[in-house]
Amino acid sequence: MTHRLLSQIEEPLALHAMSVSELTELGREVREVLCNLVTERTAHFASNLGVVELCLALHSVFDFRKDRLIWDTGHQIYPHKLVTGRYTDFAAIRTHGGPMGYPNPAESPYDLFMTGHAGCSVSTALGLKTGDDLLGRTERRAVAVIGDGAFSSGIVFEAMNNAGGLKKNLLVILNDNKMSICPRVGGMAGYLDRLRTNPFYTGLKSEVVRMLNHVPLFGDPTERFLAQMKEAVKAGLHGGMLFEDLGFRYLGPIDGHDLSVLRKYLKMVQDLEGPILLHVVTEKGHGYEPAAEDPVYFHTPPALRNIVEAPEPSASQAPAFTEVARDAILERMRRDPRVTVLTAAMCQGNKLEPIRSEFPDRFFDTGICESHAVAFAAGQAKVGIRPIVDIYSTFLQRSFDQIFQEVALQNLPVVFMLDRSGLAGPDGPTHHGAFDLPYLRIFPNLVVMAPGDAHDLRSMLDFALRHDAPCSIRYPKAAAPTFPGDRSAVELGRAEILSWGRDGVILCCGALLGECLVAGQRLRGQGLDVGVVNARFVKPLDAGVIERALCQNGFVVTVEEGCLAGGYGSAVLEAATDAGRNVQRLRRLGLPDRFIEHGERRALLADVGLDADGVVQACLAMAHGADMLCGAGCTGN
Repeated sequence: MTHRLLSQIEEPLALHAMSVSELTELGREVREVLCNLVTERTAHFASNLGVVELCLALHSVFDFRKDRLIWDTGHQIYPHKLVTGRYTDFAAIRTHGGPMGYPNPAESPYDLFMTGHAGCSVSTALGLKTGDDLLGRTERRAVAVIGDGAFSSGIVFEAMNNAGGLKKNLLVILNDNKMSICPRVGGMAGYLDRLRTNPFYTGLKSEVVRMLNHVPLFGDPTERFLAQMKEAVKAGLHGGMLFEDLGFRYLGPIDGHDLSVLRKYLKMVQDLEGPILLHVVTEKGHGYEPAAEDPVYFHTPPALRNIVEAPEPSASQAPAFTEVARDAILERMRRDPRVTVLTAAMCQGNKLEPIRSEFPDRFFDTGICESHAVAFAAGQAKVGIRPIVDIYSTFLQRSFDQIFQEVALQNLPVVFMLDRSGLAGPDGPTHHGAFDLPYLRIFPNLVVMAPGDAHDLRSMLDFALRHDAPCSIRYPKAAAPTFPGDRSAVELGRAEILSWGRDGVILCCGALLGECLVAGQRLRGQGLDVGVVNARFVKPLDAGVIERALCQNGFVVTVEEGCLAGGYGSAVLEAATDAGRNVQRLRRLGLPDRFIEHGERRALLADVGLDADGVVQACLAMAHGADMLCGAGCTGN
């Protein structure tokens, strides 16, 4: 389908020549492209529908060939991609080899940072502005667009405090749609609600906008007087204004779907000095009624054409690890009133809604504030509560220091549930949980576990809630099978031997256990007797099983869905070296030392040699003593 205006835009500068009516038509085309996309597959939807007018207004006023623009977070980047030369390739977004679903500097000079984590836009925009000023490019403007869900992040206030002191020409656009992925929470949410809904101020705003429509835009004394009058009234209504006190000139709130008003205010702020916060009110899902009515579901909905057609899941279909974790937590909360759950704006992502409904007093959503969530959990643990911190692996990285200082150093029994560990599929390198094993296993006192299946995950949670020390459990965004057989109980530092081979052993860390079992069967079909061990623990390691494998077998292969540097394979290598064992017969399989692009998880596993075929090839190479390339993720030692 060809879109008359979008198909002609090669550079966003073309928007400067468009009238408001043409920009309005362009907005309709953008929404049509977004709706067409989600009929085919899952993609970020409601958030992008909400910023169409804001994106077009920005590109029709600023020249981002020289000015700077940061979108925070980057899942609202789709309209921006469509008007910055990627319309032709847009249909392939989030597919293997297609455009990324987040900003990507490799795709376009208009994408300055990969912004997959929330809250850093004000800091990076301030850095861009100060750098440009130092290099004599003082005419360049820096703009950060940040959602109200991300706005509660601590780093935002660190940056605003710094910016208010430096008094640089920085524009922060607060995209206020009352949402994160779920409805946003906390005191800042209430403050923004009061700003937006105060009836006296809302009426005043309307009058100011009406009067602004009748005065020139550039430097008119009347306009300056009106702006000063409006800000004086705001100060009276709201006790001096939080943003004003931080050193920002506050403007708004304004209608984020009114192109005329948006353009007038954006042109106005181009001539104002110092830090400015422009409060823009938008509706998540705007222009598509079902998404506007249920923006949580339509954040990343399944392909819309399949909503009616999709068959009910069969009883034999394995649930996702996320659902197994949620159900296990819910069961433990029913049994033990001391168990609480903390998450950082990931209630929907971690499917915790039933827990929030059944135990509202023991469920805590901190907003996008991971460092606070971990320190908060430490406080609960100190008084005898058993807190579970349920956060994506990639986001838990933001609380590294609190894991160290407030949890591990104090040896407090906080349980970390790391969803989306390993390859996170179409979300790409900002969301792959590749680094949790190295940064967690370095801490004293902290137990690090990786379940091979649903049975392990439930048993590990039971163990962690009994264990009087911090524990972490990592699992991917994938189906969680339950492997049959007489399964051993989860015991501290003990691996589970599923089979033992004469020729070799595969030591599997985590949810690639199914791939390793398939690989073991294939190898036996080729005449090699290769056993499979479910490692379960990354820290403490089962040193006895490792030493036995190195003593009794021709080769040992470790398999993990994480980076090789510092991961499970490195831990095995360290243990073998400490025991004085020959490590020439040990090969480690894991993610390569580069960021992995987006794509379906199974395709990415195959790309890096972590599917059953890759494991088979690595074992054959070890058995035959041959040099080989067993996928980008293979390292021999």
